[in-house]
Amino acid sequence: MSGILHGFQPDRRPVAIAVAPNGGRRTKADHPALPLTPAELAETAFACREAGAAMIHLHVRDRQGAHLLDAAAYRDATDAVRGAVGDNLVVQITSEALGAYTPAEQMQVVRDTRPESVSLALRELAGEPADETEFLRFLAWLARERITPQIILYAPEEATRLAGLMRRGLVPFETLPVLFVLGRYVPGQRSTPRDLLPFLDGPAERFPHWMLCAFGPRETACMTAAALMGGHARVGFENNLQLPDGAVAADNAAIVRATAHALNACGVPLASAGQLRDLWAALQA
Repeated sequence: MSGILHGFQPDRRPVAIAVAPNGGRRTKADHPALPLTPAELAETAFACREAGAAMIHLHVRDRQGAHLLDAAAYRDATDAVRGAVGDNLVVQITSEALGAYTPAEQMQVVRDTRPESVSLALRELAGEPADETEFLRFLAWLARERITPQIILYAPEEATRLAGLMRRGLVPFETLPVLFVLGRYVPGQRSTPRDLLPFLDGPAERFPHWMLCAFGPRETACMTAAALMGGHARVGFENNLQLPDGAVAADNAAIVRATAHALNACGVPLASAGQLRDLWAALQA
């Protein structure tokens, strides 16, 4: 697996921790500290920034607590977070459909919100070859607007497909930040560090800035492995409610703190929001 060695960087470059504090599926019944309102997201953002996070990945909900893609709701949440932390966290919104939105609706909410960053699932927005033209047109718009996309990849095959689009000169970025997902949103999902290895064989060479998310109590172990092999970390209640010892975390900040402690123990410095923005800006230069 030649790509694995390519990903290893022993130079102690800073690693960004992103917090995904709520997702679109869990509710207060899953954990009472799950943040849903703008005020709760702002409080979580402040605590996670203090714990070592450089980025927050936002989902918003409707009045019934269901997943929502809505520009006004995103602006309210973003304004609340900015009020709590200023520019000291990168604010990223999700475009995730959760079976409720079409690709056109997913892209339109981004156009209406104009966020700093957005996560985009390749399988949702360009699931078929016929969808690629509109997806690539959307990426070109993001590039013009200086909005940073992060492409979500659920399988190594998706990384290969995206790398192929880039090789053909169809993607309007020299390279793109990506998120490798270890596992699926199913009950009892538990990721392990070894699940990362297939992502790092070959296709990862096209993605110098990659981040990882994982499920279950070995989330911190997965993030430590990723950091030592050239990646960045996304943690939090969206995918995991547990600390490394299996105990339920008191809040999202406790998970960020555990991740930061593990990285510090390995001599890995944490990136600030400003450093993360600089890394992403260099990809778009």
